[in-house]
Amino acid sequence: MVKAASIGTETEEQMLNKPLLIDGATSSPTPDGCAEEAVAFEAMGLDAAWTFEASHDPFLPLVLAADRTESIKLGTAIAVAFARNPMTCAVTAWDLQRLSEGRFILGLGTQIKPHITRRYSEQWSKPAARMREYIKALHAIWDNFQTGVKLDFKGEFYTHSLMTPAFSPGPLNVPKPPIYVAGVGPKLVRVVGEVADGFFVHPFHTPDYMINETLPELAKGAKIARRSVDEITIACLTIVAMGRNDEEVARARRKAASQLAFYGSTPAYSGVLNFHGYENLQPELNRLSKQGEWSKMTQNIDDDLIDLLCISGTPSEVGAKLRERNSFADRSTMMFYGAPPDIDAIQETILAAKS
Repeated sequence: MVKAASIGTETEEQMLNKPLLIDGATSSPTPDGCAEEAVAFEAMGLDAAWTFEASHDPFLPLVLAADRTESIKLGTAIAVAFARNPMTCAVTAWDLQRLSEGRFILGLGTQIKPHITRRYSEQWSKPAARMREYIKALHAIWDNFQTGVKLDFKGEFYTHSLMTPAFSPGPLNVPKPPIYVAGVGPKLVRVVGEVADGFFVHPFHTPDYMINETLPELAKGAKIARRSVDEITIACLTIVAMGRNDEEVARARRKAASQLAFYGSTPAYSGVLNFHGYENLQPELNRLSKQGEWSKMTQNIDDDLIDLLCISGTPSEVGAKLRERNSFADRSTMMFYGAPPDIDAIQETILAAKS
């Protein structure tokens, strides 16, 4: 939930003393591999396993994971909302919530116009308003599934007005799935505050930017909906450069710098750089990216910027830094750069973060 330090009412001590949930992001190139990673995450003591929509469907690994795990939360971070209509998304999420016995979290994102129109051949317009309506449509459909109330949703972008008993999956004996949404721009962040249960923080962020720029917009959205901003779970994706010694950490930091350069070249993320006095960096990174000068892009990411945008160090150092850095968040997901950490390293990190 948005703890108040983000909007100026919670003390630093209160933030540091609150429980921190630590999640894992699956990275296997196969659906079965992602499911096995979820099993491993549960054994490590992680609180959730997230899949994402890239080269595979994000939902299918969670079907396998639901059968192979017992307590860990399972979610998409993210599934592309506008690549599928609300009805198909609602049915899939409903079935996963049933299969997982209430452990599923539906994480959604908008993607960007070229992918929606050219890769998925779907409509793109007013992404913030469309996402608001999409979530409202999901709830209307789920209400029909759960109670049998007539389905009669009519909006600007979506209409769902037909449901016969033969096509309804019927009620759940667990709560309906919570909905998390990823957002960067202020319009979409306010929509999250209005209608979502959780907010995915993009990995290209800093705590100061979140507290001063992004989370106030989330609070504005919650105020519009006349609800408490504390009802919204903050799930923070965090770039981590971890190693057992200085040499391994240095290699991981350079790999993280490469990813930061890629993010930094994108106009949508320029706000973070501008906030911290790097106004000229995004246009330069963008220029180099168009020329294919990938190594030069990375060279533009100095050590100070790496320290601003990611966490680095040994497992115990990373754990301690994670807790302090992400004190504005409820959940943290570590995105590792460098050699994949072993189980002992991750467990050491978790212990340091939660102690």
